[in-house]
Amino acid sequence: MYPTLFRMTPDDRVHYTALIKLLQHFGWNWVGILAAWDGSGDEEAQELSKMMSQHGICTEYILKIQEVIKKDHSRDIIINYILGNSTAKVVIVCGTATMHFFTPYMYSILNQITLIVPPSWNKLYTEKINDSIAINCSFYFVWPQQMPINVNIYPRGFKVSHCLHDPIMEDIWLHSFHCLSPNKKKNDLFSLVHSFLPEFCTGLIESSSIFAADTPIPSFAYTAVYVLAKALHDMKKISEHNGFQHRLHKYVRHCYYKNPYGGDIYFNERREVPSNLILYNFHFFNASFNLARTISIIKGPDYIPETFINMSDPVYWKKGKVTVSRCSDPCIPGTRKKFGSSIHKCCYECVSCPEGEISNISDSENCMKCPDEEWPNEKKDRCVPKLVEFLSYTDDTIVVVFSAVSILCCLLTGLILGIFIHYQDTPIVKANNRNLSYLLLVSIMLSFLCVFLFLGHPVDVTCMLRVSSFGVIFSVAVSSLLAKSIMVCIAFKATKPGSPWRKWMGAKLPTFIICVLSLVQVLICVTWLSISPPFQDRDTHSYQGKVIIQCNEGSVIGFYSVLGYMGLLAAVSFVIAFLARTLPDSFNEAKFITFSMLVFCSVWIAMIPAYLSTRGKYMVAVEVFALIASSSGLLGCIFFPKCYIILFRPDLNTKTFIH
Repeated sequence: MYPTLFRMTPDDRVHYTALIKLLQHFGWNWVGILAAWDGSGDEEAQELSKMMSQHGICTEYILKIQEVIKKDHSRDIIINYILGNSTAKVVIVCGTATMHFFTPYMYSILNQITLIVPPSWNKLYTEKINDSIAINCSFYFVWPQQMPINVNIYPRGFKVSHCLHDPIMEDIWLHSFHCLSPNKKKNDLFSLVHSFLPEFCTGLIESSSIFAADTPIPSFAYTAVYVLAKALHDMKKISEHNGFQHRLHKYVRHCYYKNPYGGDIYFNERREVPSNLILYNFHFFNASFNLARTISIIKGPDYIPETFINMSDPVYWKKGKVTVSRCSDPCIPGTRKKFGSSIHKCCYECVSCPEGEISNISDSENCMKCPDEEWPNEKKDRCVPKLVEFLSYTDDTIVVVFSAVSILCCLLTGLILGIFIHYQDTPIVKANNRNLSYLLLVSIMLSFLCVFLFLGHPVDVTCMLRVSSFGVIFSVAVSSLLAKSIMVCIAFKATKPGSPWRKWMGAKLPTFIICVLSLVQVLICVTWLSISPPFQDRDTHSYQGKVIIQCNEGSVIGFYSVLGYMGLLAAVSFVIAFLARTLPDSFNEAKFITFSMLVFCSVWIAMIPAYLSTRGKYMVAVEVFALIASSSGLLGCIFFPKCYIILFRPDLNTKTFIH
């Protein structure tokens, strides 16, 4: 509407922004507002309340206060009740009213409240003593209102009577010097309001007297005069053909100079002169000494200081304690706000963050999830690395047990192999093909050593070797047992005269059976490792607070194909050995093979539900236990009886007994 308007007085939003910064600095988010009963107070209260709401500060109430001479005592009772029962301990005053709208009844209540008053109360510390007590330890903002004036402008003084046509000079003449003016009605009005009788004066006043007699000229007016003078001075330097108003507007808009005290005077993009805003902290010591101390100077043009309060200077507080004005206590890190039925966002409950989430700031409205590799600490205020879990040689006792058992069993198997080699020419070793026995013992020994592929920190190589190695080794072992069982059956049938089974006797058939059956398992493993091999995986979801380092089997079909084929060989071997167990023979090995396959199958069948119901390192422990148990079952059921005869019953280790 006014394209040539330049604002000399600061915008209220500057004061609001600084006030909001003050509230945020002390953590006050629950305040009350007392507004003067006029248009300015109501408008200011509404605008301030809206701005505070945008910054998370709630207004408990807005109360309109009338001047003392217009007081409605019934309304005073209501206002006092609201103030006395309010939980807001910080109250903001809005409007241009003075301290006179506080009644004596409000003083006791105000002693419990920290006031923040606007720049319009710039003479706060000069008020009467009762009001000073009421606003003790309060804050108030002040614009720089005064600019020292050169009192030697008119060294001989000047005739005020020549200026009495100016209403302002006329008022100064009356109010400051109690001199009669040409306006009789104004003389009568000033006499009534200010209780003095104007006198006739000569009109000659010294410049030092007039400037010392009244409040110094406001800096806004002082700056306005100098800005206009500077613009006119600059305009005269350059001759332009445009209109006077256009030229003056341009020079005012781009005016820049330093005032006598080093301050930069210019207009910003909103055509305002940036001005400092001063925050005072008022303290009443006694009847003769009040102190209004500067707490912070908010410098233009942004009015947003990095550190709002200079904490090196202590702030005066009522009862010596920092005021707390909140609807709810702050939610500490590790908790979040839970809003209930209150319409105010400042009123809430604090609840702990859910599992897996944290909050690392106070008054957080939401918790945030930790990364997959991290987990909340006990306080839930920061994420910490998850506990890494695997079958560790240093941290898990069960690993030591498995390692010891595996080594002992491997040594025992090697000892039995040595015994068999030493007594290789005895009948019990030669029975049922001693080469198959050697191969079976070596397979069992290797199966015990396979245990170490499952222990320790898994890597891609060990993951690929785990199942494939013990699958091939067990296939060789079970194929050897199957070949033994088949050879028992063939040997029995070949004893009949003219039996066609005689041609199958010898070492070629067992070797062929073992090679073919083992080759099938090898092909399954090679196909699995070629298409989708196992690899190291980090499971971050199965357990809270743990990262499980494990082997991902890659192709599930490949994994279960290896186990399934091994189970098929064991089942066939069990059936054949079971059918051959009753064949007439003094040392029928099929009986021991039947029992060993029964143990082997029982272990692996029991392992399946245990394996599927566990996670992490315990799943690996189940596999290791099944591997050791099944290998021990083969070793014990087949070779312990033979070793007993070899070492302790040599009388039974004869052709007569064996045949």
